[in-house]
Amino acid sequence: MRFARRGAAGAEKPVVVVDDTTYDLSPLTADIDGPFLESDFRARVTRAIESGSLPETSPGDERFGAPITRPSAIYCVGMNYAAHAAESGSEPPKNLVMFMKAPNTVVGPNDEVKIPRNSTKTDWEVELAIVIGKRASYLDGPEQSLEHIAGFTIANDLSEREWQIEISGGQWCKGKSGPGFSPLGPWLVTPDEVDASRLRLRSFVNGEPRQDSSTSDLIFDVPYIVWHLSQFLVLEPGDVIMTGTPEGVALSGRFPYLKAGDVVELDIEGLGSQRQVYA
Repeated sequence: MRFARRGAAGAEKPVVVVDDTTYDLSPLTADIDGPFLESDFRARVTRAIESGSLPETSPGDERFGAPITRPSAIYCVGMNYAAHAAESGSEPPKNLVMFMKAPNTVVGPNDEVKIPRNSTKTDWEVELAIVIGKRASYLDGPEQSLEHIAGFTIANDLSEREWQIEISGGQWCKGKSGPGFSPLGPWLVTPDEVDASRLRLRSFVNGEPRQDSSTSDLIFDVPYIVWHLSQFLVLEPGDVIMTGTPEGVALSGRFPYLKAGDVVELDIEGLGSQRQVYA
């Protein structure tokens, strides 16, 4: 199943795509949020389609919002690809690096993003994002993680590198929480539709290739990430985990940072694509 939220910002309507048919989810839920995701949502949707209670719909060119409402938390894994750690001037981490982003940074996958005032080092990062579907706390092992995952989506973990590194005070969050710094979507794709362990992910700036890698190169894989985080914090339904970005960002020194007028495109195999114009 593929879930999305379509419509103007603040007025998105939930839809689901099953076997190339799009259904309006409004009779089942007002939105794609934590309570919906923890309610055995896939079985509920299947029953509703079989009973004929979900009308078919054709959103056409209607805007994609983020595929979930504002999460209670956005957790991020840093330097989770060895080559990206190297281009950042760091050794691959021996322990999982975690930081957080403000939930109000979430925007739609194709929304315009404004470069923050006084920013000179705004950077892109294509990432596989996990969306939690079931409360996770002190899981016994990584083998339990999948049952707590609602699905996967694309994230652009935008970063202001001067604020993140040079004037951070030791924490990364200052450079990670600018307005619009977490484009998500277009789709929330359930785990049965993709193999999250081997997805190709790419980014382009003004049509020129930047990142091209695979989630098979993650240092800490998806099951480990969910299990590990559950040992330190409670993952709630609807929470987002960004799993890290591969090499090929402006921080490497090989490419210029973003400026007004630039176009960033991201895609992950099986999850769709994003396109943002920067202002």
